[in-house]
Amino acid sequence: MRALAGILIAALIALGIYWFYLTRSKLGAPERHPVQTVDTTRAKMDLLSIAQAEQAYFAQHAAYASFDELVSSGAIPVERTRVEGYAGSAETRADGFTVTARCQVAPGQICTSFAVDQTLNVQVIP
Repeated sequence: MRALAGILIAALIALGIYWFYLTRSKLGAPERHPVQTVDTTRAKMDLLSIAQAEQAYFAQHAAYASFDELVSSGAIPVERTRVEGYAGSAETRADGFTVTARCQVAPGQICTSFAVDQTLNVQVIP
């Protein structure tokens, strides 16, 4: 009977540690809705495609194009310019460019803004 009680106590301790581990691991990571995750992924992919279009435009014209010039020249399709929950902008300079996707969601929702430049590195921005 003592052995059974010892096994039961050990099982309860193991379950307590398991429960604590599961609940504690969820505290640090905010929950994201699947649609929001898809929109975030699409925003990053669209930033990369716009950056690649900028590089292709630069290769042909020896200058970087504005966002409207890229759309009007057909370098990027119009549907690639709009992602739910994000507002995009492009800034060009003689030596490079920065394309930004700023999060535009309701207060209390979790969202990340991104930017990419001529190095094709997508970075999280505040």
